[in-house]
Amino acid sequence: MTAKVIMAGFGGQGVVLMGTLLSYSAMVQGKHTTFFPSYGAEMRGGTANCSVIVSDDEIPSPIVSEPDCIVAMNIASLDKFENRVKPGGTIFINSSLIKRELARDDVDEVRIPANEMAEELGSAKAANMVMLGGVLKKTGAVELDSAVKSLSGVLSERAMALLDVNKKALRKGFDAI
Repeated sequence: MTAKVIMAGFGGQGVVLMGTLLSYSAMVQGKHTTFFPSYGAEMRGGTANCSVIVSDDEIPSPIVSEPDCIVAMNIASLDKFENRVKPGGTIFINSSLIKRELARDDVDEVRIPANEMAEELGSAKAANMVMLGGVLKKTGAVELDSAVKSLSGVLSERAMALLDVNKKALRKGFDAI
């Protein structure tokens, strides 16, 4: 099994954290993984995306030119990456912020109201974890328990205050699919 994922949004949405957690969780499970982040000039408010590959086999290149799925946290990310997903792939859309329809009909579309779901848990900052939970369920790239257990290994000291909310958000996104 190999999953090639691009996650994208604006700085501050936790896109890089999503990728870090996916990659870290894969390592914990003994899988091969690559993680390649990319940020705009401004960390908060600028663009951010990352490419992650999770595989049972060795990975020859970290480049993800035709992903199996993308996670679009905002409209600019959907506009930029929609056409890169391979036919038959999946596009995860944060429907809290993205209202437009896809321009393609050869991919699966998964709409998750991530911001609203995170707010129900007490922190809009957990929208990224809601989305990642959905990705884990749909792709099977890593087990939900691995991601939940790995959270404490990837969160900054400052973000540890949201550890429980992030764990709940992962589960909520997973259960939403």
